[in-house]
Amino acid sequence: MLKAIIFDCDGIIADSEPHHLKAFQMTLKEEGISLTHEEYYEKYLAMDDKGFFSTVLSANKRSVDNPILKKLIIRKMAIYRALSEKDLYLYPGVVEFVRKAEGHYRLAIASGAFRGEIKAILDKGGMRSAFPVIVSAQDVKNGKPHPEAFLTALEKLNTLSTQDHPIPPDACVVIEDSLHGLEGVRLAGMRSLAVTNTYPEEVLCGKADRVIKSLLDIDPKELEDLCNQ
Repeated sequence: MLKAIIFDCDGIIADSEPHHLKAFQMTLKEEGISLTHEEYYEKYLAMDDKGFFSTVLSANKRSVDNPILKKLIIRKMAIYRALSEKDLYLYPGVVEFVRKAEGHYRLAIASGAFRGEIKAILDKGGMRSAFPVIVSAQDVKNGKPHPEAFLTALEKLNTLSTQDHPIPPDACVVIEDSLHGLEGVRLAGMRSLAVTNTYPEEVLCGKADRVIKSLLDIDPKELEDLCNQ
């Protein structure tokens, strides 16, 4: 029985991935490292900033330590903030879907973005109060595809719950757009709904329990079927 719905943020609630990509590219360019659109979407999408920079620096045989990572992350965050403040697009149907689900299921965010970035997106849609639990990059040690973010979100939901029986992982549906995210969902033992905001249907099929083109195409109650399989 479906008890909780966990949302990714970038690529599900807001079309913010292009801003993240641009911010990464501009930051890396100052370090003499190039990053193509294809590389980002094939290798790095859904990584948190620390995981991204660590992986890219290692791949380019650069030294990786905390001072360097902190410098790059701060620089990238500033660029992303400027881009998103200028232009931030919420996907159609997201606000309506959240409003329908609120009060019927426990809702949470599990994202590799920073908490302030997530809150800004939720505030734009007037949705922050619908999510009592927000798990951000600051709340986990391991980014996606590790399942920590999803399991942490569930743990926090259960801590807030007044029910005697905790919500099990297989009573949760996670809404994701990325391959790394879907792998994390699988490892967490949860069900997955993939939206083709980032990857085409043929790439997501077989990776998710169900694939749709938009949250306009589904009612929250339909997700109950995923937990009854």
